[in-house]
Amino acid sequence: MTRIAIDPLTRVEGHGKVTLQLDEENRVIEARLHIVEFRGFEKFVQGRPYWEVPVLVERLCGICPVSHHLASAKAIDRIMGVEMLTPTAEKLRRLLHFGQVLQSHALHFFHLSSPDLLFGFDSEVQQRNIAGLLKAYPDLALKGVRLRKYGQEVIQFLMGKRIHGTGAVPGGMNKALSIDERDRLMKDIDDIIEWADDAVDLARDIFLSDRSYLDFAGLSSSFLSIVGEGGLHELYDGRLRCTNAMGEFDFDGVADSRYSEYIREEVKSWSYMKFPYIVEGKGMYRVGPLARINNCDRMASPLAESRRKEFASIGRPVHATLAYHWARMIELLHCAESMRDLLHDPDIIGEDLRVETSMGREGVGVIEAPRGTLIHHYRIDDEGLVEMANLIVSTTHNNRAMNEAILSVAKHHIDGRQEITEGMLNRIEVAIRAFDPCLSCATHAVGKMPLKVDILDHRGERLCVLES
Repeated sequence: MTRIAIDPLTRVEGHGKVTLQLDEENRVIEARLHIVEFRGFEKFVQGRPYWEVPVLVERLCGICPVSHHLASAKAIDRIMGVEMLTPTAEKLRRLLHFGQVLQSHALHFFHLSSPDLLFGFDSEVQQRNIAGLLKAYPDLALKGVRLRKYGQEVIQFLMGKRIHGTGAVPGGMNKALSIDERDRLMKDIDDIIEWADDAVDLARDIFLSDRSYLDFAGLSSSFLSIVGEGGLHELYDGRLRCTNAMGEFDFDGVADSRYSEYIREEVKSWSYMKFPYIVEGKGMYRVGPLARINNCDRMASPLAESRRKEFASIGRPVHATLAYHWARMIELLHCAESMRDLLHDPDIIGEDLRVETSMGREGVGVIEAPRGTLIHHYRIDDEGLVEMANLIVSTTHNNRAMNEAILSVAKHHIDGRQEITEGMLNRIEVAIRAFDPCLSCATHAVGKMPLKVDILDHRGERLCVLES
């Protein structure tokens, strides 16, 4: 047996590796995605007051803290008996979330994935990065940087800073958007929409330029997301919809609080990331932009809706893994259009930010993070302290699919080859990047985890070693 390791994975958020097992004829026996870092937030928050949790859990990640912040806030709203926010508070939260999705999608497509798509999977390693992109496609790269910058400015205005600020509180928001801040955001929004529209063209043209992209990292699966009334594309609030590989409903219109009736999680000994599945038939499913565009029946923003129809014309559902990028840019455009609408809404600069709350015991908050459906579930005790927390993050939902995708790529491009090139191995990373995984968020250990801790004095000399 021969073992090949891709360690570390590059151009992804977080730390992970892939291992391939080959027999004596270089036939691929096994391909696995390993998550090698640990996060213990479901334990860290236990014993903490409920009102601290939205700010604590956003420390899970520096890329998608707003998503965790808002999903947690929605769960706390439920605990506190809040069914409806004030119009201003809800619109501020939506504006915040659109800014988060916009900046995250721009980061992933332009900084992390486009070097593969524009230079080719076999191009020089030294070129396949944002520096190479700036040199070869300076206008495109700068638009990507500015798109992300705009999303971060939205976050900064609403949360005080671009990463790990404060915004949502039980029953609403803690800060209004000033007229000056609104006007500063309105100044650039038309350019943002134009650049986002151009990005859809780019992602579409890349995908359609090579027929092999239809089958790359090929797999067939169900798709999970939330949708609004009448199948409306939703990112902030809605009901769970799952369609099977043929586009038929596995379930639809399910309240997010009932997620545990439809989704189970299991663990593997070789990864800190869980493996969720649909209860009926233990089915694999995917989440994220591809799932949301496949699942929805319409989008509220007109430009994005026309682009969605164009996407759907190649098939419904679209299973191609690389189509994630095309779907991701459609959502980027949708976020830009939606932010323009909100900035023109007089409620967005309102001062009525909170509703009255009362004490409950349990709540579930579900939101569509950039990478897919994000679930936060908490239970508190009589003192208002968290006694149970369960988080199922977007990348965890996609865990099975990512493992299937890398196995597909390995069997197609590596199986039986006598010489394994860097480009062949990069194809495995390309498949993983299509999902835009956030490996830091997705870690979730169960059972005994081996730990070794060195205790050092102020001079850096070891005093003792603790092992479990």
